[in-house]
Amino acid sequence: MELIQSTQNPLYKLAGKLATHRRDRLKQGLMLLDGTHLVAAALDAGLALQHVLVTQAAINNPECVALVKRADARVHLLDEPLFATLSELPSLTGMLAIAAMPAPATPQRGGLVLALDGVQDPGNVGSILRTALAAGVGQVWLSPGCADVWSPKVLRAGMGAQFVLALHERANLPALLAAFDGPVAATLLEGSVDLYDADLRGNLALVLGAEGQGVSPDIAALATLRLRIPMAPGIESLNVGAAAAICLYERVRQSR
Repeated sequence: MELIQSTQNPLYKLAGKLATHRRDRLKQGLMLLDGTHLVAAALDAGLALQHVLVTQAAINNPECVALVKRADARVHLLDEPLFATLSELPSLTGMLAIAAMPAPATPQRGGLVLALDGVQDPGNVGSILRTALAAGVGQVWLSPGCADVWSPKVLRAGMGAQFVLALHERANLPALLAAFDGPVAATLLEGSVDLYDADLRGNLALVLGAEGQGVSPDIAALATLRLRIPMAPGIESLNVGAAAAICLYERVRQSR
């Protein structure tokens, strides 16, 4: 393999753009997978890799070697200092990959849908996606203000959930929720019922709002079920990732 040592190398420049700019990811329809865990998750989900970039150290790593053999992709040797500029992992795994983003899901009108309204923190979005997959969510809709699910930070936090979940980004939430065939539940205080007194079975669209601001007014107006998570006195709110897990797993409990 030819060793990539120049910052002017076209593949290195592409990887850098995919790592840092949503605009370039959308334009190219590509994402950058950072680390062996994400590469393995993508392969397990049946995603095709276009390029695999490895360091000299990774060539002697049995895990990396096994993944290279599984991937039907061009393999490139990347200089260690250049690799370090692309990877955000605290312990470099020596492997990056470029793959096409899965096609966006066609919005469904029933089942269990999770709608994220302006959730901007990458760690929260990734964690919520991982929880949604575990809780059996059929689809996740994300408003234009949400963090990019294909950014390296969200991919790492989701630990590959994006490769399996049906996702619809930059969604027109008001239109989709208005057409949904079932209750639209949102975490709101005014006029709310205790989460554990609410019926969450059957078709359900669960809406979670942005950190701090909560659900936007136009979305709140569409809520037919307002939910309140019981908390000890003096506690005003929970992290949105925690709220998602509590609500989704109350649905799991009720549906058993």
